[in-house]
Amino acid sequence: MKRKRLEIGEAPEIRNRCDFVEICGEKVTSGSSISIGFDFFDAMPDDLVLIVVCKLSATADCPADFVNLSLTCRRLNGLCLDSPVLRAASPNIMAVKAKKWSGSAHKFLVRCVESGNLEACYILGMIRFYCLQKRMSGAALMARAAIGGHAQALYSLAVIQFNGSGGAKKDKDLRAGVALCARAAFLGHVDALRELGHCLQDGYGVKKNIADGRLFLFQANALEFAVVLRAKNPSAALPPAWVPYNSNILPRGNNPGYVTSTMVVHPVNRFLSEWFSSESNPCSELRLCSHSGCGRPETRRHEFRRCSVCGAVNYCSRACQALDWKLRHKAECSTFVRVAGEDGGDDALHAGEDF
Repeated sequence: MKRKRLEIGEAPEIRNRCDFVEICGEKVTSGSSISIGFDFFDAMPDDLVLIVVCKLSATADCPADFVNLSLTCRRLNGLCLDSPVLRAASPNIMAVKAKKWSGSAHKFLVRCVESGNLEACYILGMIRFYCLQKRMSGAALMARAAIGGHAQALYSLAVIQFNGSGGAKKDKDLRAGVALCARAAFLGHVDALRELGHCLQDGYGVKKNIADGRLFLFQANALEFAVVLRAKNPSAALPPAWVPYNSNILPRGNNPGYVTSTMVVHPVNRFLSEWFSSESNPCSELRLCSHSGCGRPETRRHEFRRCSVCGAVNYCSRACQALDWKLRHKAECSTFVRVAGEDGGDDALHAGEDF
């Protein structure tokens, strides 16, 4: 029977197995038997199915989506653990809750790391460094992600250098922190841009340059605003003045290292907040960063700096302090100043000395 010629973009009409096999390029002899219960999925090549699974892995919204996909059938269960699929896995797949942390979750993250997933390197590195207190292996994993161009890993390593986390106060390396911040800022990380601006303004780890510091702070605010606008309307064309760097740094799918809006909390920061807010927290005597979207704890007493006005909050970085000031602390601190002024409590205005 003569087949109808298909136009570009037209889907073929499949009425039976012969049509499907012929389209796939197989030859069907006149004596071949056709199964009534034929499953088209079984006839699809593994390469094609693998591409689909990789796309699903990169766009999954939560771990349950990936688990449900792997439990669909034995074939998908095997393909879900292939290296290309784990390499493309989104951070949402690895968003395990602190109360559900187990050896299986750790093993899955290790498999993702071995597959070359930079997000897995960053997430597992943060968990090992802060939660499991395995400082060397955690820092090594974050360094691996940073070498691959992961902006958040670069910024996290900068925070560690600024605070001397995992060591003594004398282990701070301000110049290394500034260098890591500069690299993360080049990749478009908003917090790194803001941190670098404050460092330049204050001469912290770098030669003081107030004009350049203000420029970086302005760029951080402009980029943050541009990210929010792009998130609300992905097809909107932004004025060039609103995008201080190349447009490639704006969010594009799940590519590692691209900037993300500071309003969106990263899965590993949620994990840290849940882990150290639990009653079984082994480091209950150490303070957490007061910015709700951070979750980083101190690794030694008095590691973080306090608000120089009220002294009631402490932060791991200037970026967290600046963001938390805009979100909530400005109102709280202003109330404290007003009450302290009425009561004559001048000493309370000098509770800290760093911020």
